[in-house]
Order: sequence, then C-alpha cells, then structure tokens
Amino acid sequence: MDKDIKHYLIMAASTNHMLRGDKILKDRGIETYLVPAPAEYGSVCAIAIKVKKEDRDISEKYLIENNIIIRGIYPEKPERLTGLIDKLKNTIIRDEFLDILKKVEEGKELLYEDIVILLKTNRKAEMDALFKTADEMRKKIVGDVVDIRGAIEFSNYCKKDCKYCGVRRSLKDLQRYRMSEDEIMEVVHSLHDIGIKTVILQSGEDMWWTKEKIGNLITRIKKETGMKITLSLGERPREEYEYFKKLGANNYLLKIETTNEEIFKFIHPDDDINHRKECSKWLKELGYLNGSGCIVGLPGQREEDIARDILYFKDMGINMIGIGPFIPAKGTPFEKYPTGSVDLTLKAVAVTRIVCKRVFIPATTALASVDPNLQADALMAGANTIMLINTPPKYRYNYQIYSDKNMVDLKSAYDAVTRAKRKFPSYLKIDMEVYNDATNAEK
Repeated sequence: MDKDIKHYLIMAASTNHMLRGDKILKDRGIETYLVPAPAEYGSVCAIAIKVKKEDRDISEKYLIENNIIIRGIYPEKPERLTGLIDKLKNTIIRDEFLDILKKVEEGKELLYEDIVILLKTNRKAEMDALFKTADEMRKKIVGDVVDIRGAIEFSNYCKKDCKYCGVRRSLKDLQRYRMSEDEIMEVVHSLHDIGIKTVILQSGEDMWWTKEKIGNLITRIKKETGMKITLSLGERPREEYEYFKKLGANNYLLKIETTNEEIFKFIHPDDDINHRKECSKWLKELGYLNGSGCIVGLPGQREEDIARDILYFKDMGINMIGIGPFIPAKGTPFEKYPTGSVDLTLKAVAVTRIVCKRVFIPATTALASVDPNLQADALMAGANTIMLINTPPKYRYNYQIYSDKNMVDLKSAYDAVTRAKRKFPSYLKIDMEVYNDATNAEK
C-alpha cells in the first residue's frame, strides 16, 4: 500500500446515502469529513466521505450493515505537479518560496506558515511562479473549460445593516425592489434557452420571501427547466435550508467574508460569526454543494487572516469559493475606505486553488468592477467560473453591494475566456465567436 495514502474517499450511490452514511460513521465514533471528490470519482463537485486509512475497512463494514450503497472506495492520492520546479529553474525565487512550491510539486499539504509566505510575496518572479503553479493545478484538477452561471438578484430588501454593503437596511435613498415570480421565471427561461445549466438566485435577507415563496420558485424552476439552482439568501433557519434542499435546490452560497472574529464583528453589527459558521455546517450536513468566500481589503485585515480563511475553506470542505477585493459602496460607513489590493486578491485566488484543489473558484464580478481585464487574470491564476449578471436592467443598478459594479455579460465573459486561452462550455447553445462578432457589429 502506498505510504503516501493517509485517507480514503467513500463515494455513496446518492446524496441521501452519503448523508446517512456519514451520520452512521460519526455515531460509531469514526472521524469523517465531507469533502469535494476528485473528478475521476464523480463530478468535480461531488461530495465524498473522507475517512482515515486505518478506518477504511471498519467504515465499509458499518455502511454495508446499514444498507448504505457504496459506489466506490478510493485512496485520496496526493495531487502532484511533476516537473513544476524544473520549469522554474531560471527564475529568481527565494529558497524559502521555492521550498513551498516543491511541497506543491510533491503533493504535500501546505501549512499555515507556508500560505502566509505565498500571500505576502510582492516579488514579480515569485508572484508569476505562484500564478503558474495555481494555473497548472487548475488545469490538472478541473481542465480548461470555464463554467458559466447566470445570476438573478431578485430582491434588494435586507434586514441586515452590514457596514460595507450597498443594500444595507439603513440606506434610505436606495430604491428598493422585489421581482415577481413570473419576472424571475422569464429570466430563468432565457438562461435555459441559451444552455446555461445553473441559475443563481440571490437577494438581501428579505423575509418577505418566505419559505413557501422560495419553495414555489424552486419547484417551478425544476419543473419547467430542470436547471440546477444555487441559492444565496443569507442566514435562514435550518428547517428552511432542509425544505429548499428537498424541493431540489442544489447549491447554497453563504460567504464567511472573514474568519477574523474582531473584523467580522466590526463589519457586521447585527451578525454573529459562530451562527454564520453554524449555518454553513447545516448546509454541508444537508448535502448542499456549499459556497463561501472572503473579501480582500477589509479594515484591519492582514495576510495572516486570509491564510486562516483559506484553511477554513479547506477544513469545511467548501465546494465553491468566491474571493474578491473590497470595493466601497456610496452611502455606507465604509464609503471612504480604499479598494482592496488586486495583487493580494489574485494571490488569494491562486493559493486557494493550490490548497483547496477540487473546487469551483469564480473570477469574481468584484474584480471585473475594478478592471474588466482582471477576470482573465483570475482565470490565469486558478479560477474556473464566471457568473453572469442577468438581473433585468430596470432593477440591476439598485443591487450594488459595492458601487460601480460591472454587469458581467456574455460579451465580457467571452473576452475573459479568450484572453485567458480557455474554453467555453459545450452546453452553451450559441456560437460564442458569432455572438461576439454580432455584438461588436451592433456597437
């Protein structure tokens, strides 16, 4: 048996079997983790039960005894990047930095101290080496296709008063809106017609949208289009998360934004970080593909904080990780704060790919809002997803968590993907080159 194998990944026949199996093993005292599974064992974001090597056989026995159908049990192999260091031999890189990249080449896990060193470098040669390493890891893990998803920001009402947010409760001059179910479905069908597979339903924490109303929307989307659904509705009771999951919701995005408790409390006057973490834990236990992320450039934040954020994503088995720079929003307490560092944001994207590996990482709208070219830079630093803004024009400019938001569309996505020399997904039902030429002609 390979001495490098320390854990095994158990792939169950369904989400239901996976969740039941995980609980059975935990109840028997076996340490388990729910983690993104390698693509060769399922889809890129399938979930596996991770157990220690010494618990592999007894775990299989317990699962079989309890009628859990196992699709396979596989060793968790180190993700090596063979030949990485040889490609960097002519670059001027410090020994301590090169030693960390050697660990990546050999498939070894990075420590907190390693991550901090990677994030703190400001040397161009080292940053280039970091981005190249992340890009190679991305290519090996998820390939060259950029996943395209469509977002609908259907309500800008919010009960929370987060200090940085452009839809915070205290903003009196903001024109509030709620899209109707039929308005939302019209956009959903337009996304489905061009082949988009996943729709993201995003809103402020708007309690007018009750469990039943969200449930009706999920049911209609599933019945009329069969699309995958990502919800981003903020903190909700566990029973609501469970209800949405049973009706067919697939993913849930709930960003931690920072794991530094003092910074979290400062930016969220009416939130509790432990409750936010508990919500993420519920989502994981319920079988959602779990989304999180952080904001780079928050007041008082250091590279050490971002390193802890990245390790939190890894330890939580987060499937989708969005990392963007802080951008001030007009009318908020933070409107005079500076925009977060682009370089640090891109370094955080790269390190997240290297550390978390089998995850979706978007080239965020926030980066595109600082500079449209930055989405391509993110794709070349380990990102593999772009989210289109599909909120109707009459509403979209009133949903700006930060000011001067870039309304990313297919044209800008095409520009980013082609500049990064990546591929559009085959599920899109339009010829992107023809679409791009027609769009340019109209202009």
